[in-house]
Amino acid sequence: MTNKINIAVIGVGRWGVHLLRNFLAHPQVNVVAVVDPHPERLAAVKQQFNLDENVLLTTQWQDLKTVPGLTGVAIATPATTHYALIKDALQQGYHVLAEKPLTLNPAECRELCHLAEQHHLILTVDHTYLFHPAVEQGKTVVQAGKLGDLRYGYATRTHLGPVRQDVDALWDLAIHDIAIFNAWLGQIPVKVQATGTVWLQGAGEQGSREAEGKKDINFPLSQGLADLVWLTLTYPDGFQAYIHLCWLNSDKQRRLGIVGSLGSLIFDEMSISSPLILLHGEFEQQGNQFIPVNQRQIVLELEPGEPLGRVCSSFVVSILNNTPSEISSGWVGTELVEILAALTLSLNQGGKPVFLSDRIVKEQKSQE
Repeated sequence: MTNKINIAVIGVGRWGVHLLRNFLAHPQVNVVAVVDPHPERLAAVKQQFNLDENVLLTTQWQDLKTVPGLTGVAIATPATTHYALIKDALQQGYHVLAEKPLTLNPAECRELCHLAEQHHLILTVDHTYLFHPAVEQGKTVVQAGKLGDLRYGYATRTHLGPVRQDVDALWDLAIHDIAIFNAWLGQIPVKVQATGTVWLQGAGEQGSREAEGKKDINFPLSQGLADLVWLTLTYPDGFQAYIHLCWLNSDKQRRLGIVGSLGSLIFDEMSISSPLILLHGEFEQQGNQFIPVNQRQIVLELEPGEPLGRVCSSFVVSILNNTPSEISSGWVGTELVEILAALTLSLNQGGKPVFLSDRIVKEQKSQE
């Protein structure tokens, strides 16, 4: 068996604790350190997972530099901290798995991707949905042409909290559905639009956070943090996807669909028994009437497996093979941040269409 690789987990909050759980269970990983600024969290995970005394528990990221043989780090900290942490980790020679989004700035993302390539290191972004069996199967269905001519897509992602104080609902929620649409279509949008509404954290509250150093340039004081956002994505072939996002809605939904001339494909994460459904159905014209025909429902079978576990395993395989992730590399994360930045620009301009550049593709090709 291949020798185990040594990994440190940075941040063991709501999501980081699940990364820690998966890496502890991975047969090819030794978790050698856990970093979190809150001592009570370190004490909690030590007890929860019965961590060995040899595992370093520290509140200081810099302490990792004293850990011998450290191979990679998994970063699950607030997005505003990602750039500095990831850059330092890459400069120290560590492979990096970063929670989404990669950073809040496209230029920083591109810099980190180039840095990883220069140092021959793996940079993977934890876009967990891209590793979901339903998303993988859905991509196969769409790209096999089983929906016929694609007409439009739609998604709803709503819940009652948690309400973020560092980013708005756009940056917190949209990245999941955009990633799925991009994967299923095999394209990235060329034009985006966004409108939003602020109820909870207006300009005054944001001003207070900016004074405390918790503000990012992507979110102007004039609007506050949007609680409700409506998005339109337009792809190169004219396909459009419409996304509804809200963290102030007690009707919790996680539903995405693509409609074609022969039927629709629905990914409903809230449906435990049938999360991925293919709904066949089309129209037959009779005179001036359009009659539905060939209607039937197929519940698609999915491979078992926790998506986050697949993320962690993919990161390990990438390190062992020294091959970037084909599913969620740093460049994929950069594409998504670029789209979010364009949507933010549209949001701040009252829904004005924003056209995306092709510089990501150009920069990728320049590295080949």
